[in-house]
Amino acid sequence: MVEARRLTKRYGRITAVDQIDLHVASGECFGLLGPNGAGKTTTIKMIQCVSPPSGGTLTVNGKIVGLENQAIKAALGVVPQEDNLDDDLTVIDNLVIYAGYFDIPSDIAREKGLSLLKFVHLDDRPNSRIRSLSGGMKRRLTIARALINNPDLLILDEPTTGLDPQARHVIWRKLQNLKAGGTTMILTTHYMEEAARLCDRVAIMDNGTIILEGEPGRLVREGMEEDVIEIRPRAENMDDLTSTMENMGARVERTGDTLLIFTERPESVVASLAGYNSGYMIKRKTTLEDLFLRTTGHKLRDGS
Repeated sequence: MVEARRLTKRYGRITAVDQIDLHVASGECFGLLGPNGAGKTTTIKMIQCVSPPSGGTLTVNGKIVGLENQAIKAALGVVPQEDNLDDDLTVIDNLVIYAGYFDIPSDIAREKGLSLLKFVHLDDRPNSRIRSLSGGMKRRLTIARALINNPDLLILDEPTTGLDPQARHVIWRKLQNLKAGGTTMILTTHYMEEAARLCDRVAIMDNGTIILEGEPGRLVREGMEEDVIEIRPRAENMDDLTSTMENMGARVERTGDTLLIFTERPESVVASLAGYNSGYMIKRKTTLEDLFLRTTGHKLRDGS
């Protein structure tokens, strides 16, 4: 569905995307992950034919970006980061008028729109104004709008940012239904749990390059220890505890007042921590988020 070879994007002297190779198969959900400024949004813009590549080649559904942009855009569905629904229109009219951009007749668009509203559990709100919808409802409507043209590729740019956990899980279920039906999706997200749940494969980007790519579970198994213990020791014990754990062969990371102890021998580590526990200690399996932070770093960054 998407094939990129040595894809590059420069803004003056800044290289936002640096000669990446990317392959998205038909029918899969592919996650594009990375900290702010990693290049993922720029990559998405090139796939959408919004920003022309500076170098390399990029095809979408067999069509060449830069030469066949109109045909590519006609086959895309896009859920942007920010809701851009028309507040002056009703729910159903947002779908019908948007369908007009794809030359879909209004009667067919209305029928399709009502079907999509049922799919996203908004079939009781066709005549509601946008301002009366909750944040989760608006995101579900934006997904419905992106599907009005039966797209070959659905691009989801942080589709659940800012939503409460209940609304997020509803959207996850809808996206899983689309995936089961064969819809090809590219997902960008800062929620690593979201990526692990939805994506067949992910690529982690940083500084304009792809540094890891593969199936989420396999990447975690190959790149991380199996278990991690989180503990908040007393401040005066931090250095001593770190040294003790490292002498046991564990890997230790410090995040504020918390130590993360990564190990293949959790039982031995937990037994050795008995004298250091000051009230907070949990043992869990390592996750895609642990791998992401290890790969890209813990520091907060600005950018997009």
